[in-house]
Amino acid sequence: MIPYSRQNITRKDIEAVVEVLESDFLTQGPAVKDFEHAIASYCEVQHGVATCNATAALHLACLALGVDSDSLVWAPAISFVASANCARYCGAEVDFVDVCPDSGLIDAVTIGEKLERAKRLGLAIPDVLIVVHLAGQSCDMESIHKLCQPYGIKIIEDACHALGGSYQAAPIGNCSYSDCAVFSFHPVKPITSAEGGMFLTASEELAEKVRTLCSHGIVRDADRMHNHPKGGWYYEQQLLGFNYRLSDVHAVLGLSQTQRLQDIVQKKQHLASVYYSILGSDDVCLVPAVSPNSSGCAWHLFPVLFPTSESRDLAFKLLREQGFGVNIHYEPIPQQPYYAQLREYEAYPGADYYASHTLSLPLFAELDESVIQQVVDICCGAVADIGMSS
Repeated sequence: MIPYSRQNITRKDIEAVVEVLESDFLTQGPAVKDFEHAIASYCEVQHGVATCNATAALHLACLALGVDSDSLVWAPAISFVASANCARYCGAEVDFVDVCPDSGLIDAVTIGEKLERAKRLGLAIPDVLIVVHLAGQSCDMESIHKLCQPYGIKIIEDACHALGGSYQAAPIGNCSYSDCAVFSFHPVKPITSAEGGMFLTASEELAEKVRTLCSHGIVRDADRMHNHPKGGWYYEQQLLGFNYRLSDVHAVLGLSQTQRLQDIVQKKQHLASVYYSILGSDDVCLVPAVSPNSSGCAWHLFPVLFPTSESRDLAFKLLREQGFGVNIHYEPIPQQPYYAQLREYEAYPGADYYASHTLSLPLFAELDESVIQQVVDICCGAVADIGMSS
């Protein structure tokens, strides 16, 4: 099976993990801080907090921004469910923003229309907006930030697909137009720590709150304690926190991979260009969901849009039968049974179109270029078969 994405592990990565396994610290040691510093430095942002996974980082981001049972959070209708679940963990109400049918991204126009409608009907304005950089392509953060600022809406960048990408020639994750950003280091992401996530922010206050919440709500710094420390053993639990820490074993794998991040992203960008060149020579069907002008795309996925949902479904079937582990990213979150029972039905035409026409084709750093032609041929065959039968 050739998957849509996969990890890239080198001998150097393995040696780094073994070195930590033979050290004094398997957790709460120096590798975590080194990893945090490496990612924050890469993204040109002041603070990074490593977590056991990106879902935990999103949950902590919501908590740090004050999301609770009285809050309203908006999230895109197309994403992995964790982008909305993080707000529900805090007891918040979640509403969804429709996406552009050709990219799966939310934009300022759609957000603005939803805000105007809320004002006109006397509906609640969101406390927090979660923005997802689907497939590694950044949303237009400057426009979204300008729109949200007058309302005091806080912004979380779910950048789990976008490490190594850029926006306005700056690294995604620098938080110039958001309160914080979150990355994932799941094996299908550009670099992996096996499981892991990272919270990034320019705010020292937010970083300290997330760091505290990440480790049981416990404070060990005497300068931050409410009471005078009784001795070197003393600590205080100041918040109801969680054990969301990343181990040193995971952190050192991520740290080792960080050294190859730019190379991995450049390889994926080259493979994306091969896809574009083949698709451009075929007078068919497939329209890449990521713009060829998006030079800053991290290319976590290579999603294409089929002319019909029937041709997409057939291509999925044929590719799977031929050993290509293609997948669909994603079904609309508001249609998931859990969310459908929470809210009255609302139409999301952009999300419906995107979900029924998209397919993520194989794209990872070691992918053989010859495979791309095979994949595209099968996709085009599916389109032709459906066209002849209709």
